[in-house]
Amino acid sequence: MSSPEIEATEVLVVGAGQAGIAMSEHLSARGIPHVVLERSRIAERWRSERWDSLVANGPAWHDRFPGLEFDDVDPDAFASKERVARYFEEYVARYGLPIRTGVEVTSVRRDPSVGGFRAETSAGAFSARYVVAATGAFQVPAYPAIVPEAAGVDQLHSSGYRNPEQLRAGAVLVVGAGSSGVQIADELRASGREVYLAVGAHDRPPQRYRGRNFVWWLGTLGLWEKATPPAGAEHTTIAVSGAHGGRTIDFRDLARDGITLVGRAETFADGVLAFGGDLERDIRRGDANYLSVLEQADAFVARTGIPLPEEPSAWELGPLPESVTDPLRALDLAEAGVTTIVWATGFGVDYGWLEVDAFDDRGRPVQQRGVSEEPGVYFVGVPWQSRRGSSFIWGCWHDAKYIADQIEIQRGYLAYTGNALPASTAATTQDSARAATSIAV
Repeated sequence: MSSPEIEATEVLVVGAGQAGIAMSEHLSARGIPHVVLERSRIAERWRSERWDSLVANGPAWHDRFPGLEFDDVDPDAFASKERVARYFEEYVARYGLPIRTGVEVTSVRRDPSVGGFRAETSAGAFSARYVVAATGAFQVPAYPAIVPEAAGVDQLHSSGYRNPEQLRAGAVLVVGAGSSGVQIADELRASGREVYLAVGAHDRPPQRYRGRNFVWWLGTLGLWEKATPPAGAEHTTIAVSGAHGGRTIDFRDLARDGITLVGRAETFADGVLAFGGDLERDIRRGDANYLSVLEQADAFVARTGIPLPEEPSAWELGPLPESVTDPLRALDLAEAGVTTIVWATGFGVDYGWLEVDAFDDRGRPVQQRGVSEEPGVYFVGVPWQSRRGSSFIWGCWHDAKYIADQIEIQRGYLAYTGNALPASTAATTQDSARAATSIAV
């Protein structure tokens, strides 16, 4: 299957974040030979592509793998990014997973001469019968090319933001209403900055309701298991935060704290950034999403009789702030003193190293529950891979289990060594042989 210059393995897993670690655990449990290659360190994105004060958005009892608890974080508390990275290191050590760090995979292509695929890496060539792309949901920072570099403002993606002191003096525009955007905007405002927050469509679950965290409600109500995203949404934007001990995001509170809410950033000309006119609509839709969770939660309690305390105050939404009902439609950045734009606009994909026919015209995997159209190639950690929770820590663990099952099934097929002839052909051959014997006799 291989030459002396190629290291052979049965399954090659690329990436040692949460997806790759989960994949390795399930392959190890089945005794399937494999190796995980990681270009940097274990859980590198948690270390170097997140801001300093980031904590997990879900509590420690939930945002983990089943096989290991956080031993120094209260189950209802929110682990820091450093603690999450250390958790994955502990997980690798606990299960003795075959992970090699500091090895960059530059290309993977099908090569029948090695029995499957050939991978070129910074540590030499590898051959594998199966390949799992476990580079996750947050690969390449993505933001629209709206404001040119010559506009005179600093621009960075949320993955490059660390703390307020990193930015030069002046006001900041944060673009994006998901977890990253609202937390960064809140931190910047608390540091004394003038902050504008561009808000688009989003879900806004309660961080806690009736004594239970939102992850518990989404689980018991089956909302994590939704199989398809809303029309046009590849990754649901969720405005939720584990900061400050975990609290429900309400854009009214952000406005009350002095953040100016604006609509989606749309166009830029002559130093002026124009915003969309759907701010109030998006805020009200976020409110409707929030209230729908409360309604479903109350109905669940009524049906099951679980003794959870009522919380009528959670239903009380205050009036919308003026910045929402009469929003700015344009902002002269220089006049407003805006010196920095933080784009909290999500991530794109980059599978340029995986040279197989398994992608659509936008470079996204064509897959069903992680099984690609290219035989022997699988994905883990893709948003909505099998459910809404697929790109979350616990979700990718369950998806990885399914992929390990599929690989084990394929190994079973390839291990078959029975009669290669169709039954009808085999029967005809046997009849002809018997007839020839009779004539000879």
